[in-house]
Amino acid sequence: MTADEPSDETVVRTASDAAEGVIFSQYKQSDVRDYDVTVVFEDGVLEVDVYLNAPEGEDEPDPERVADDAALAARHAVDELFEA
Repeated sequence: MTADEPSDETVVRTASDAAEGVIFSQYKQSDVRDYDVTVVFEDGVLEVDVYLNAPEGEDEPDPERVADDAALAARHAVDELFEA
C-alpha cells in the first residue's frame, strides 16, 4: 500500500456502506428481517457477499436482485475510491 492508496479498513467500510445503502434504498429498515454484508479485502482482492432476508411479493423488489445490486454497488464504490 502506498501513501495514496486507501487503508484496508477504509476499503471495507466504503464497500459495506455502499451495499447497505442499496438495501435500504429498496426497503424500509423495519421490513428487512435480516441481512449480512461480508466484505474482505486482502492482498488487493475484494470479496463482497450480501445476504438479505426481506419480504417477497408482487409489490416488493426481488430480495435476490437487491442483494446482487448491493454487492455490485460495493465493488463500484471501492473502484471509485481507488480512482480518486
